[in-house]
Amino acid sequence: MRMAAIALAILSAGAALPISTAPAHARAASAETPTIDKARIDAALQAMIADGRAAGTSALIWQDGREVYFGSAGLADRAANTPMRRDTIAQIYSMTKPVTGVALMQLWEQGKFRLDDPLARYLPEYANMRVFSGVDATRGPRYVPADRPITVRDILRHTAGFAYGAGPTPVHAAYVAADPLALTNSLAEASRRLAAVPLLFHPGKQWEYSAAVDVQAALVETLSGQPFAAYVRTHIFEPLRMTDTAWRQPDAKRSRFAAMNVKKDGKLIQQDAAEAQKLNFHDNALTPGGFGLASTLDDYQRFARMLLNRGELDGVRILKPSTVELMATDQLDPAITERAWLPGKGAVGFGLDFAVRKAPPQSAAENRGAVGEFFWDGAASTLFWVDPANKLTAVFFVQTMPYDGTLHHDFRAAVYGRDYKGPAGD
Repeated sequence: MRMAAIALAILSAGAALPISTAPAHARAASAETPTIDKARIDAALQAMIADGRAAGTSALIWQDGREVYFGSAGLADRAANTPMRRDTIAQIYSMTKPVTGVALMQLWEQGKFRLDDPLARYLPEYANMRVFSGVDATRGPRYVPADRPITVRDILRHTAGFAYGAGPTPVHAAYVAADPLALTNSLAEASRRLAAVPLLFHPGKQWEYSAAVDVQAALVETLSGQPFAAYVRTHIFEPLRMTDTAWRQPDAKRSRFAAMNVKKDGKLIQQDAAEAQKLNFHDNALTPGGFGLASTLDDYQRFARMLLNRGELDGVRILKPSTVELMATDQLDPAITERAWLPGKGAVGFGLDFAVRKAPPQSAAENRGAVGEFFWDGAASTLFWVDPANKLTAVFFVQTMPYDGTLHHDFRAAVYGRDYKGPAGD
C-alpha cells in the first residue's frame, strides 16, 4: 500500500456515526453496571462476518480484574482458510498512537520537558512555522507567520496545525509532495520533511487529526537518546510482557499474521499478502509513532489493563496514576470549536492521545459507553477502550478497510446493551 493511501486510510478512521442531542428526561433508564452477555457478543461478531463487513473478528474483555469474554468469528486469512484465533497478529494502525503517547509521557515524568514548552526547543526544525491564509489575487497561496509556537501539548492533542495526507488546500498538496511518512525515511527525516510543510491553522486554534504523533516519536528519540522502537520495547513492551507487539515482526510469525481486507464495490477483497506485510516484515527505516504496530488481543489487552490500573500491571509501573489521569482528561479548550470529525466519535473531547467521553450517549446512533472512558481505534477498524466507571477494558480486532464505524457501534452495543447510557448519575 502506498504511504499516501495508508495516511488516507488512517485519516478516514474518523468517519463514524453522527450524534444528535436528546433531552435528559427522554433517556431510558439503564442498569448501573453492564452485564457481559457472551451469547450476545458472539452473535454480534458472527453477524459482521455474515453481512460481509468483516472476514474475521475477535474480542477480549476484562472486568473487575478478570477475563469475562473472549470470542472470535470468521477467518484471519480466507486464502489460507486460517481461522481468527486468540494469537492472531493484526495490524492496529492508529492504536499505535496511545503507545507512543505513553512513551513520551514517561519522559515527561522524568522532567525531560514541560507540556507547554515550544516544540522547537527540542526539534529546532519547527521554529518559524508558516500558516496557510487563503489565496491572493492571482489565486496563489498566501502564508503568514504562526501567531505562537507549536507546543508539546499541541502535538499530544492534535492542535499543532499539521496536515495528514491529501486534501483540498495547498498545504495538503505540499504534505503529499514532502511524503514525510514514506517508509524509507528515518523519524528524524520524517520530522524535517513535515516541518517544511506550512500549517493548516495557527497552533491551538483547531483540532485536526494529523502526523503529530509521528513527531512525538521523533521527540522520544531526541529526549531519550534511543531509537524509538528500542525505547518502546524496553520501557513498555518488555515490562508489560507484550511479546507479540512490534513494528518489525520476525519471519517465524508470518503464519499468525491476519490478512488485510479492502471493501470494493460492497465486497471485501483480501489484499495481496506481500503488499499487506510491507509494514511489519521489512526492515523499514521509518518506525512511525502514529501507525505500524502489529499486536495480539492479549498483548494489547495488557496495555489497556495497565491504563485501567492507573499505570501499573502485575507489579510493574509504567506511568504514575496522575499521568494516566492527565492523559484521560479532555485537553481541548471550549474555544476550540473546529474539531473536524471528532464529534462523530460521540460526546467526546480529546486528552493526550486518547478520545475522552464527556457525556452519556445522546442518541441510539451513538456508540454505547460510560462517561470517563478513554479510547482510540485504527484504520483497519480495530478498537480498544478503557472504562474506569465499570472497571472494564475491551479490545476488538478486525482487518477491514476503509474504516467501518458500524462495527464499533455494534460491538459496543453487544458489550453494554443497546440502551446503556452509563452509571446512574452520569
